[in-house]
Amino acid sequence: MNYTLTVSVGRQGLHDITHKVLDLVRSSGVSEGLVTLFIRHTSASLLVQENADPSAKLDLESWLNRLVPEGDSLYTHTVEGPDDMPAHIKSALTASSLSIPLTGGVPVLGTWQGIFLWEHRHHRGDREVVVNVMGDAGSL
Repeated sequence: MNYTLTVSVGRQGLHDITHKVLDLVRSSGVSEGLVTLFIRHTSASLLVQENADPSAKLDLESWLNRLVPEGDSLYTHTVEGPDDMPAHIKSALTASSLSIPLTGGVPVLGTWQGIFLWEHRHHRGDREVVVNVMGDAGSL
């Protein structure tokens, strides 16, 4: 089953979408299988990361911004603003898709793991994530 998850983001950074994904998985009725997520954009990405301590999120964002700074004179793709090319590079360095096993009708995430959409542009509206849930429907 395929679903399209629309995520509204208003700023650069990590946005927790775990509960939205859990809701889609529950509504699918699949008990054992696999959930695959794919982001339909080239300047945002997906990530499984710590969801407990906000400092981990801030450190990741700061580190990637330092690794891929805005305003590099080597960038030629700048028509959409100074954050555009860095966003494409950040997206290339991270992931456009994730696959997570399902057991008992829920993704098998670790205790401190969450699913995040990583917005690499400063100001965005909606992002689309295609969520595919495959497997066996059983007693949940």
